[in-house]
Amino acid sequence: MTEESSARPSYRRFWPLIIVGIVILLAGAVVIRQRDASGAPEQPIDFKHSIHAQAEVPCLFCHASPMRSDVAGIPSVQRCAGCHQTIKTESPEVQRVLGYWERAEPIPWQAVNDMPDFVFFSHQPHLGAGINCETCHGEVAQMDAARPVANMDMGWCLSCHLQQPEEKVARLTDCLACHK
Repeated sequence: MTEESSARPSYRRFWPLIIVGIVILLAGAVVIRQRDASGAPEQPIDFKHSIHAQAEVPCLFCHASPMRSDVAGIPSVQRCAGCHQTIKTESPEVQRVLGYWERAEPIPWQAVNDMPDFVFFSHQPHLGAGINCETCHGEVAQMDAARPVANMDMGWCLSCHLQQPEEKVARLTDCLACHK
């Protein structure tokens, strides 16, 4: 082996890193592609929160779970069809909803806000403390497509929890409050 050939780096050992990098870039592109310019994920139905808010449908009518479970829940096709079997039945989007209902298929909604699996979050204590949906989710009633309005990470949550009365801060900032 000549001195010149031994001085060249061997790129073979970098192939696994290059492949992992390409996979990460492709996965990122898929995630980015599934959201529109506003950051809203593509949904199977062009659902407009603003229309429902104008009709004075409260958040908790469609997202009925947060007072009795840890999650708000995505409305079921049964919930949607319950109204739309008689309301705006001529609308193409309502027709799509009713198609899911007739086929007994759930609507494959995409989550707008999603916490990592290692985080425990419950809407119950927040709603019980009088915090309204808009505090965290923004003015959804003004949005056509629901989109995340904040990076709901640990720092974001702590910034709100640290603003609470001093007697509550220790309990609200205990690691086990959110990490189970």
